[in-house]
Amino acid sequence: MWHEIAPDQQHNVQVDGHNVVVYSFGAGDEVLLCLNGGPGLPCDYLRDAHGWLKDNGLRVVAFDQLGTGASARPTDASLWEISRYVEEVETVRQALDLGRVHLLGHSWGGWLGIEYAIHYPDALKSLILENTVGDIPHLSRELERLRGALGSETVAMMQRHEAMGTLDHPQYQAAITLLNYRHVCRLDEWPAPVTRSLGDWNMGPYETMQGPNEFLYVGNLKDWNRLPQMTDFRMPVLITTGQHDELTPACAMRMKMAVKHAELHVFPNSSHMPFYEEPQAYFPVLLDFLARHRG
Repeated sequence: MWHEIAPDQQHNVQVDGHNVVVYSFGAGDEVLLCLNGGPGLPCDYLRDAHGWLKDNGLRVVAFDQLGTGASARPTDASLWEISRYVEEVETVRQALDLGRVHLLGHSWGGWLGIEYAIHYPDALKSLILENTVGDIPHLSRELERLRGALGSETVAMMQRHEAMGTLDHPQYQAAITLLNYRHVCRLDEWPAPVTRSLGDWNMGPYETMQGPNEFLYVGNLKDWNRLPQMTDFRMPVLITTGQHDELTPACAMRMKMAVKHAELHVFPNSSHMPFYEEPQAYFPVLLDFLARHRG
């Protein structure tokens, strides 16, 4: 299954006057364009999990979104808008002359993938929505349910620190750490690409768009909901999630109900990263879907 390999090519693409670094594995017309989560994370964790798929006849492309990784890191908060990121994806696609692509979006990359599919449907052969949602207000309610499992006293403590703005308190951080191990990655030891990405997190885009952590959405995407627009999707759509995902199976089911022809797979032993937690189940599903929608 997955293993880290060096990209075959590295490209520099100018986006909004800034440099964006793009990584490419393999060659050919069947392009899997990967949009990683965050916002504010380098693409290492998603790129290194999927780069080996070049051995299956795919060209795999991923990039450090503006503000992350090896790309430029401007500090202008007005850049951290989903509409600007949509145009960034399109700029990368055109600059590398990728043609019509299979677009894979994980987590925040899934929100971006949905938004891109609304604006550029003809650029897509298929859309793969991994561990993501189409309705963030619904997600916020699901996250309250998940942290409710910590117990009423712990939730009250978290709400008190959120109200006071003391999110760096050890009590609060301990609760977030437990939630992360339950609902982000359930492996005892997180893979090196994951720790690399998390260790280089740019909190500027993250806090502007999402919020201070994975379980509190207060940024400019807090009211984002594209389920009504998703009913118009005509491209093949694959939705995947983990049974224990922070972006819950209930969120995935709402997307499935919006996109009637979509396929939905729930991996029973995974949370937010089935490509690391359950690769023996995840990759056959992905490869089967891609094989059926080539051309």
